[in-house]
Amino acid sequence: MKNKSAHILIKNGTVITCNSEDTIIHNGAVAVQNDQISAIGTADFFSDWEISQFIDAQGGIIMPGLINTHTHLPMSLFRGLADDLPLMTWLNDHIFPAEQKHINPENVRLGTLLSCAEMILSGTTTCCDGYFYEDSIAEAVYESGMRAVLGQGVIDFSAPGVPDPSKNIKNAVLFAEKWQGRYTTITPSIFCHSPYTCCAKTLTDAKNAAEIKGILFQIHVSETKNEVSRMKAEHNMFPVEYLGYLGILNKNTLLVHSIWINKKEIAIIAKSESNVSHNPESNMKLASGISPVPDLIHAGVTVGLGTDGCASNNDLDLFQEMDTAAKLHKAAMLDPTVLDAPTVLRMATIEGARAIGLDRITGSLETGKQADIIVIDTNKPHLVPMYHPVSHLVYSVRGSDVRDVMVAGKIIVKNYNIQTIQLKNVIQDVSIFSQSI
Repeated sequence: MKNKSAHILIKNGTVITCNSEDTIIHNGAVAVQNDQISAIGTADFFSDWEISQFIDAQGGIIMPGLINTHTHLPMSLFRGLADDLPLMTWLNDHIFPAEQKHINPENVRLGTLLSCAEMILSGTTTCCDGYFYEDSIAEAVYESGMRAVLGQGVIDFSAPGVPDPSKNIKNAVLFAEKWQGRYTTITPSIFCHSPYTCCAKTLTDAKNAAEIKGILFQIHVSETKNEVSRMKAEHNMFPVEYLGYLGILNKNTLLVHSIWINKKEIAIIAKSESNVSHNPESNMKLASGISPVPDLIHAGVTVGLGTDGCASNNDLDLFQEMDTAAKLHKAAMLDPTVLDAPTVLRMATIEGARAIGLDRITGSLETGKQADIIVIDTNKPHLVPMYHPVSHLVYSVRGSDVRDVMVAGKIIVKNYNIQTIQLKNVIQDVSIFSQSI
């Protein structure tokens, strides 16, 4: 007599758990009950279970959905708008003017749906965003079925949706209050643009507001040499030192980019238990530099992987980002053993979840965690033979190899087809939008 049951069993695949032991189960299966993982094991383990629905991985890979720790979702609308430019030229002469002219709630929603579709179809189930009109972003992300940490932008000059900079923090707090606890898949955050666009009072007030709410505080930091020089000239401190001096750094702080940081700053980050989002492709494209990620990890810092926005990448494929991250640091350090495949995979899964405060609910396949699961179709020329599945995930798999996607037990991609977004309509509307640029 069958005494155990699950509403979905994903079977017949290699299960990559990304748990603390990096357990891999060949001919494995994952049982899902409601929104949670109820059991993980070999096929034989489930022989006496009562299963309502089966998903056959057909010999592919069953793994946790990827975690993108830094995005600007609506900026997919500006994909390819201004390429091959230095960061400040790109921002001041192209992106900021385009945002002032074209960013409104309707367009923010459109760009967010486009980004969510791209991420979902390429295996990302959770993202961490920072932008403006974040209410519209939250509504679109929830509609898409993704899980997300969403940060309302704070900056010391007029910005989309916040024409009066004196109200930037109030606006962020109102956003947090509206969305905190509203849906299990949406977690609010506060996102200060950077130490050079936010004064000391803005930074400390925003961080204090985030602490009171118990939510993540995000900030770009040490992205360029010029930023470091400016902070040294204005405050006689390096950027991370300055943030530490202001009391910004703790386990609920996400430092994005962290490229031009020295050994002292790495020690400060590690001691404060702050987290880092590494965005190698964006950093490379803008020629910003290479973050000392191996040194950060060696110091015990949690480092997640992010794509940044589409305007500076120009895609949201986290599988491609993994491949780039692993190879970039090997070339930079002339050491093929640096950032090996297991380390990089963890950056894109459980370490990414930890960096944004969600590691207790997602980022690995473990009993009791949310069922955020993807299935990789490995029956393709570029994926055979497969001697080492983790190596394959980092160096061979592409986002387009993702066949099925589940978030919180809900199937949102089935056999390569997204179930939650009318993709044809979104693409058509984006094409119309682009004609106005």
